[in-house]
Amino acid sequence: MTKTPPATGQIAPARLEKITGFLSGTQFSDAQLHPLAGDASFRRYIRVSKGTDSAMLMDAPPEKENVRPFIAVAEFLYQQGFSAPFIHARHEQEGFLLLEDLGDDSFSSVLRKDPAQEKELYSAAIDVLAYWHRREIGFSKPELLPLPQYNEELLMREVQLLTEWFLPQAVGTEKAAALSGEYISLWQSILAKANLSTSVWVHRDYHADNLMWLPQRNEHKRVGLLDFQDGVYGDGAYDLVSLLEDARRDVPPALASAMLDRYISGVGCEREHFLTSYAVLGAQRNCKIVGIFSRLAVRDGKSSYLNFLPRVWQHLENDLKHPLLAPLKQWMDKHIPADKRGVIAVSADSKRLTA
Repeated sequence: MTKTPPATGQIAPARLEKITGFLSGTQFSDAQLHPLAGDASFRRYIRVSKGTDSAMLMDAPPEKENVRPFIAVAEFLYQQGFSAPFIHARHEQEGFLLLEDLGDDSFSSVLRKDPAQEKELYSAAIDVLAYWHRREIGFSKPELLPLPQYNEELLMREVQLLTEWFLPQAVGTEKAAALSGEYISLWQSILAKANLSTSVWVHRDYHADNLMWLPQRNEHKRVGLLDFQDGVYGDGAYDLVSLLEDARRDVPPALASAMLDRYISGVGCEREHFLTSYAVLGAQRNCKIVGIFSRLAVRDGKSSYLNFLPRVWQHLENDLKHPLLAPLKQWMDKHIPADKRGVIAVSADSKRLTA
């Protein structure tokens, strides 16, 4: 655990009082609180320490977040022998979970210090996915872990985030409204032809910031799992896209190619169909992320995410090289040319973006 000074000033007094009350019923009564950096959600994480013991407090305001999906998936993963954090205590109505502290060694953090570990870490992450996708457990049996399906309706709702939040910044509100119908039709056609699966559990945010390196553990337990509360049943290619087309860090093309080969070999899936699913879901995810990062800037005042847009667009451009996506590529090239795909900025009133 990284030692940091106590810091409670970021927590509103009323919320701090509730946190203190929650912790008073645990072994961490009167513990020191160390708030961690925020993420793209309304949740916050606070490391609590007392003597040599520590745990992680998830503070999820109930009017903004629902902790129950996290609980369901965390308990299932833990029971199946994966390194999801054990839940020490909970108060669902107030949105508090006291979790096992998996440390500070996210994949991102480890690789910043030692890039030479990249192949080992990514291989371990791929092997976890292959293990999930070839096992006959709850990840392919929704009756044991009931979750939504990542079906066409949900996929379509997500891709429309691009036309809702980003496209108006590129072409103006009026033109964006006129173009959105054509964009939606293109995506409906693509998804109809892609024959995507809804048969395996999909983490949905499986990338280097949400994976913890636990080398003292064995086999698939070496990969600690976080931020899985939005899990669904979908196509296994989606989590590979999350990992290898990371919005926050560059994955060398040679490594990404080797990891795709490792997964295909490990699962035994048909290569061409898998690569089609990977390209389609890559384009879908990256369109969604362009929209989400724009929304975070405008709606939530989190403009730092805009700095990731050039990388996200590069991933999207690579995905669009697949023949099935050619009509979407033509639409993008026509209506969102290269000079509109860089970093955009929040205007002074924080209500709109500027190219």
